Amino acid sequence: MAGPVVIREITPADYAAVSLITVESYRPYIRPDDDYFAILADTEHRASAATIVLAERDGKVLGSLTMVEHGTPYADIARPGELEFRMIAVSANARRLGVGTALVNYGIAEARKRGLQRVVLSTMDVMVEARRMYERLGFSEDPARRWHRVISVLTLPLKSQQDGADDSGQVAEARDF
Repeated sequence: MAGPVVIREITPADYAAVSLITVESYRPYIRPDDDYFAILADTEHRASAATIVLAERDGKVLGSLTMVEHGTPYADIARPGELEFRMIAVSANARRLGVGTALVNYGIAEARKRGLQRVVLSTMDVMVEARRMYERLGFSEDPARRWHRVISVLTLPLKSQQDGADDSGQVAEARDF
């Protein structure tokens, strides 16, 4: 029986695995000659300028999430008070097992810990399964923030503790279906 999915911060020993998973996750959606692949693959640089967490099971990296705040090098759409999710990636053999949900829930808990008011992310309109997960977790499209004809901006307002939000840092357990 497989062990639980663990979410933890990236270490240099994880860079190659995270790079591979990230590039492979985006490959179906980006032209092969797109310069964005170099950015996706450069996990070491990204880790020096952002917070990257990964999901692993039994020591095997399954996916990752990059988190940035307004004014930092990898922030594209974050405004003050927002945590932006970038480069969310799950390996092909770990999809539909709750890994993406666990990563996103971890990021939401992190935004609350930081005292931020909102989580934002950009997603390509063709990333239907990912978008379905984000919407299930409470994200909604903000058409006024759309910055490209095929990329939507989704936002998740965070309730303050006074509004009754669960600020325990609990994350959804990844599960096998």
